[in-house]
Amino acid sequence: MTTTLETPTIAKLPPSTHEFADIIHRLESGGAMLPDTPENLMQIIGLYKAYAVPMDFYWRDLLYIAERVFLNPLPFFKYFISQDYLDRPNHYAGETADLRVWRGRATAHPELLEFMAKGETNSKLPRLFHHLWHDRINMEFAEECMRSMLWHGRDMGMGQFDAYLDSEEYRQNADRAIKAYFKGNPAMLALYKLFPDMFLEQVRQMSYYSNLGLFWEVMAPVFFEMSDLYDEGKIASVPDAMNFLVNGIFAIAGRPIYHHLYVGDECYEIIPKSKGFMWLYEAALPYVEAVFYRTSPFRGTKSYNAQAGQVPAQQKDFHYGVLYADKFPIGSAGIPPTLLAQDMLHFLPPYLVEYYQQHCRGEDDILVQLAVSFQRSMYCVTSAVIQALRTALLYPLDDPNPEHLLANRKFFEAQLDRFKRSESRIREIQSQEYR
Repeated sequence: MTTTLETPTIAKLPPSTHEFADIIHRLESGGAMLPDTPENLMQIIGLYKAYAVPMDFYWRDLLYIAERVFLNPLPFFKYFISQDYLDRPNHYAGETADLRVWRGRATAHPELLEFMAKGETNSKLPRLFHHLWHDRINMEFAEECMRSMLWHGRDMGMGQFDAYLDSEEYRQNADRAIKAYFKGNPAMLALYKLFPDMFLEQVRQMSYYSNLGLFWEVMAPVFFEMSDLYDEGKIASVPDAMNFLVNGIFAIAGRPIYHHLYVGDECYEIIPKSKGFMWLYEAALPYVEAVFYRTSPFRGTKSYNAQAGQVPAQQKDFHYGVLYADKFPIGSAGIPPTLLAQDMLHFLPPYLVEYYQQHCRGEDDILVQLAVSFQRSMYCVTSAVIQALRTALLYPLDDPNPEHLLANRKFFEAQLDRFKRSESRIREIQSQEYR
């Protein structure tokens, strides 16, 4: 993945009159929404590394739940991932990779395994004690992301994955899987006969567990490799980081998105690979839309009562994602994801720990700083998605035709229109004083 974005050589358009004209001009020059400074680069790469380690658990456990736990009515141990899934080779890391994005190992990351063994308390207590003490990776964050994708899925107009969940073919596949899973359990089969739609909706949720797990299986090695390249001095600017993400998006765009259930050694294809659902359209873009932009208000901060009018009437107008989040970590969706920040805290690279020691208002402030750095890093990811869409749908940045450059500009301006809301943090991230 060595291709770089084209850089225009001659300005053929008058300056933009958009509110974020400077940012649009930066995008037109092959840059990102995030200014290119060494401090910004250090923060986003450090956060990618800190995010990748818990993400290595997230994707494994999401697939474990979708493929093994499934419709267990009392899933008390769904976060107690089996050794098989910890040893499951990542398809984009290690020597057996389908496409080797990260040069590291394919099985669970060593830092993850060490944390799972000892936790914050640094003691080898039984795993159940760590779990009950909440001294563990917080899968609740991953599940909240999954629920956002499920809830917004039918209103995003992307791909065919969500529409397929309403098809007769999917219903038949789910029916076979449910009956196989509850074979020998007449009570659950009787409930299924009485309330088939309730069970089907739970299977749809499991399909989104699989979708998100397969998405993050790609992103973890991408972030690990970016961290290694930064340490080696091979990623030296924010545009370098963004270009790596753009190239990764195109290299892995066709990765299949599917949902299989395993009952013993038998596999039931609820969403077969043969359906041809692709990673870019069915997982990556829906994830960015649902999680970065939309999500939902943190429970207790907004009323969903229609008369109160505290949330938008249309789901497409939701604006509670990390790109809009208040930096003070007092909740999750719509407010910085504190569970994720707590997970990332354990895996910060030394240079970022030193940076926070210099700028934090005491040790308790570090989660706020993490939330801000995470926000910066996700603006870089969003910039890569915008540049990738422009590459796929429109014209090169150095296209000699002014009409083509104008089409690019209108595209960028339309994307930046979404950040005009006062809740958007795009204004704040332009300054290093945003801490």
